[in-house]
Amino acid sequence: MRIDLASTPGNPERPNEDWVSAALPACGGGVLVVLDGVTPPRGEDGCVHGVPWFAARLGGRLTELSGSRRDMPLDRILAESVRATAEAHRDTCDLSHVRTPQATVVVVRWDEAYVEHLVLSDSVLLLQAPGGEVTAVLDDRLDRVPREVLRSVAATDALRNAEGGFFTAAADPAVAARAVTGRTPRGEVRAVAALTDGASRWTDHFGEGDWAECLGVLRKEGAQGLIGRVRAIESDPARPPAPYKRHDDASAVYAEL
Repeated sequence: MRIDLASTPGNPERPNEDWVSAALPACGGGVLVVLDGVTPPRGEDGCVHGVPWFAARLGGRLTELSGSRRDMPLDRILAESVRATAEAHRDTCDLSHVRTPQATVVVVRWDEAYVEHLVLSDSVLLLQAPGGEVTAVLDDRLDRVPREVLRSVAATDALRNAEGGFFTAAADPAVAARAVTGRTPRGEVRAVAALTDGASRWTDHFGEGDWAECLGVLRKEGAQGLIGRVRAIESDPARPPAPYKRHDDASAVYAEL
């Protein structure tokens, strides 16, 4: 088994708001967890801790439970992790604030029988079959929101964790029911990869290759190699910038099963 991961901040003067972890539990199998903390607009968000604190708390809980509680499905693990993280700052922070710290989520867990997955919001999961075919598992609700709407802070807030909008892991455990989940027989998966949108933009914004080619870069050059390619494109003055941020926190993890 091979696991390779990397995470690079978009701005070295700001904390990285992503979380990436891998675990190989003593009971066998493995777990990958990738979070992309949502950078809030300037202004009040009701929390004294901030997004990096939230991502670390939520990511740590997801990793621990996914590895130790094989009896719990991933949506229940997400719900419990959100609940526990909320309890850790309920007494000090306003968790009802629409911009309370939140994150996208990808969790992958495998054993001898199945590969399970959970995706919430715009991070990407890739599953490669033994024959080389690559399937992208996406939660595309944010992509359905028109760009002109997302340029408005007020309009975006109205759609955040709301019907007809998009969903992220924040303070309400019920959001776990909104995640894209599934499982695949272990024999039908050769490799998996998870990317935050700062890394997936190599394919979904810059169009440098399709998802199979993206996975090929990860296999040959590793997670840092893919991120390095993204940074080179972002720094090219001849290329139009990516939406919202020229450089975003970028994280990737690749595992050959």
